[in-house]
Amino acid sequence: MGKISLIIFACIVAAATATPTGRVVGGQDAYEGQFPHQISLRRNGSHTCGGSIISKNFILTAAHCVGTTDAQGEYYTYPASVFTVRAGSNDRFQGGVLVRVAEVITHEDYGNFLNDVALLRLEEPLIYSKNIQPIALATAEVPPGAPVIISGFGRIKHGGDIPQKLQWNTLTAITRSECKRLINWDSDALICLAHEANNGACNGDSGGPAVYNGEVVGIAGFVYGGCGNIYPDGYAKVYYHRDWIKEHSDL
Repeated sequence: MGKISLIIFACIVAAATATPTGRVVGGQDAYEGQFPHQISLRRNGSHTCGGSIISKNFILTAAHCVGTTDAQGEYYTYPASVFTVRAGSNDRFQGGVLVRVAEVITHEDYGNFLNDVALLRLEEPLIYSKNIQPIALATAEVPPGAPVIISGFGRIKHGGDIPQKLQWNTLTAITRSECKRLINWDSDALICLAHEANNGACNGDSGGPAVYNGEVVGIAGFVYGGCGNIYPDGYAKVYYHRDWIKEHSDL
């Protein structure tokens, strides 16, 4: 598992020269309103991660986006006051609305790249529009071979530039057994998304959505062996975490 890297935005952004924070590799610009559920999560004013609007008051993202591990190996969550959310814009610098985060809720069993799930309660509710809309949680498992759409503001390639405009790409869901064969991961809490070389998620896309049939089915978590290689990317499986998400939000 030594080749696995979190596609961190919040935690790695300060060290971006050494560990890139990324955009969707091999993606293309999203058009206005294409992903009205997508947000830019910002820590101390800078984009760090992605996330999904699931209600007027809650954002779904990754636990590693909103906390860090100390020298003793203990995980702790950053204070909510350092975070804002930009919603309703495909431009990470401007547009849409900026809303402060009132509370950060991380999965109590997050660790070792699993249960990488967090919720952000907003200080004030979002006002829905054509560019700001919630996305439904996964209601079923994603069938192997299904096309899954990812989106984010992550780097274009490993160590590359961070784009100004939201990017998107289509990956392919694979089975647990195939994921284990390719990257030695076998967990029902995880969904693995395969892609050709020079495609996939990268640092900066963390916490962002993977979408199938109009539902968010995954939360961007890690890449194996660097961005845009031939190995599948790891996403927290929303269907597995559905009850936890509903219990800790207003759904």
